[in-house]
Amino acid sequence: MTRLFRFLGWAMAGLIILGLAGFLWLRQSPYWAGITLFSDATRAENFRNMDAVFPARAVPRGADVWAFDRAPQPLPDSYDFGGTTQDLAAFLDRTETTGLLVVHRGAITHEEYRQGADDTALFTSWSVAKSVLSVLIGIAMDEGHIASLRDPIGEYVPALADSGYADVPIEDALTMSSGIAFDEDYDNPRSDINMLFFRAMALGTPIEDSIAALHSIRAPGAFNAYASSDTMALGLLLEAATGERVADYLATRLWAPMGAEADATWSTDRTGREIALCCLNATLRDYARFGRLYLEGGAREGRQIVPADWVRASVTPEAAHLQPGENPASDWTFGYGYKWWIPEDPQGDFTAIGVWGQYVYVDPAREVVIVKTSSDPAFDDNDHETIAAFRAIARSFSTPDAPDQP
Repeated sequence: MTRLFRFLGWAMAGLIILGLAGFLWLRQSPYWAGITLFSDATRAENFRNMDAVFPARAVPRGADVWAFDRAPQPLPDSYDFGGTTQDLAAFLDRTETTGLLVVHRGAITHEEYRQGADDTALFTSWSVAKSVLSVLIGIAMDEGHIASLRDPIGEYVPALADSGYADVPIEDALTMSSGIAFDEDYDNPRSDINMLFFRAMALGTPIEDSIAALHSIRAPGAFNAYASSDTMALGLLLEAATGERVADYLATRLWAPMGAEADATWSTDRTGREIALCCLNATLRDYARFGRLYLEGGAREGRQIVPADWVRASVTPEAAHLQPGENPASDWTFGYGYKWWIPEDPQGDFTAIGVWGQYVYVDPAREVVIVKTSSDPAFDDNDHETIAAFRAIARSFSTPDAPDQP
């Protein structure tokens, strides 16, 4: 009996030592950042250091930077939301803001960084990258790589030829109307979006394999249901149609021409393919340059970079199921264009949105661009209030002929 207890004691000690060694190895491994990605203690830091979480491909800047002027102006103290007056500073604190940049008529009027960030930080975009990918699709069409938005995705991407995406028109994927079954519930560890990342990063499964396994539940073009898989399918299409990696195409067609001031990165799966549904990483000012490009109809200082008709189409929902407001053919109250959101009570403004509170907001009438990065765990509940805050900031500038909504 004494020998048995001695053996069990040594076995237990060995297991403890092995467990501790395993934990220490994991703590020093590249997987640790991924495991703690959304932890309250590390989330803000991780979101500006995504190259430590996922592999990434570089997006080099060009030599000719599109400069901003400076015209400092204080933010408004308050905004109206839900029938009450809200304190703007308290809202920025509550939504765990990491950066806020306001541009009016090409001049930075407000720029601040929080939670350890500074102007060199590469903030992850999450789904703001979807709006960037939309621009690349428009440029690829203009260059003749894509014949028609009504072409089926499977015609360009052999890996999806036997999938639910085989017959989905490109346009219906652009408007999140593919009809593909895809569970976007981030709180469900076994949802499609979470399992896609788990398979790609933990198991090394190519993302296109996960997309190819999806199936259709309704006809495309009839219902607006948010599915990140639609954008990943378009990323595969862009690569197949142009023969270039998504990050490389971004660098030469948009990032350098629009005058980015810093290199960006685009996170990839473990096979080296860009995660096109999210995860572009860039500075606050370069996100603002992207918004400014759309503010100015796709042109930089008179040079057209994004086709003007693509810009208009991107932010102009045409079909009934894409209209803002209560809509029985949509799963949200914001309208939707080609990967751009149109807020309720339309005022000509539009926005790119990423989970955890990432925004590139554009108000053409008031000539305002606002970029906000965050680590907000209540992001889904705060989108409408964020638009109210942005509209108050935009209204603080006196711009002739701007709509006079409250």
